[in-house]
Amino acid sequence: NLPLRIGVGIILLNSNNQVFVGKRIDNPKNFWQMPQGGVNQNENFLEAAKRELEEETGIKSVKLIKELSAWFEYNLPKNLLGIWKGRYKGQKQKWFIMKFTGKNNEINIKTKNPEFLSWKWIDPSELPNIAVSFKLNIYKKLKQELNSLNLN
Repeated sequence: NLPLRIGVGIILLNSNNQVFVGKRIDNPKNFWQMPQGGVNQNENFLEAAKRELEEETGIKSVKLIKELSAWFEYNLPKNLLGIWKGRYKGQKQKWFIMKFTGKNNEINIKTKNPEFLSWKWIDPSELPNIAVSFKLNIYKKLKQELNSLNLN
């Protein structure tokens, strides 16, 4: 009966329209994810997305392309219930597509509270191949959103 945590996610594209993904510190297997995180009280979603992006990657140089209108939800598998102080069963997220306008040397995953072991740019078609199973449906839908933008 736990609620969903309200959060944001960022599809960050470089100049070649590749997507930023990071390998999580707490999951050493070969799973990667896009930056995401919770929304603070009295914080709007775009502010939360920019804050999370900076906290996780050091990136400030971005331009908003699109805020996706749909909400994206996932439930945590039973073995992960109890994280986030045991208060949530998963997340309900608002996603943003942003363009990285800086240089790669701006990217710093060795932050105050690091979440990623490493990072890379991938082709959007790879999103379903790198996602942990409980986020797979979201990553498939986000890939479709990117395909519908006709970014070239």
